[in-house]
Amino acid sequence: MQISVSGRHMHVSQDLQDYARSKASKLSQFFDKIQTVDVIVSKEGLNYAVEIIVKPDHRESLVGRDSGSDIKACIDVIVDKLERQITKHKEKIRNRKHRQGGQPEAYPPQ
Repeated sequence: MQISVSGRHMHVSQDLQDYARSKASKLSQFFDKIQTVDVIVSKEGLNYAVEIIVKPDHRESLVGRDSGSDIKACIDVIVDKLERQITKHKEKIRNRKHRQGGQPEAYPPQ
């Protein structure tokens, strides 16, 4: 899994990059087919906006956004959101394999 941390119109310190990478690497525990994770930090007025984009293998991207005065708290909130999104996504994939659609229902014995 490739993790990139970047800043929009601002510099991201090495400490913050390490923190974001450690938190984003935990997402692979929930879904092992994640190709890339992009963490984008930007400054909006007095607050910071953080966006994390997870790109799984052959699926559409999962995106989490949050803004606040503390960047690390925003990253924690987004990782929690993405954990829920990934779990939900994984359940959808799992349920597609066991779908009963297309098969006629069994008739009760008479």
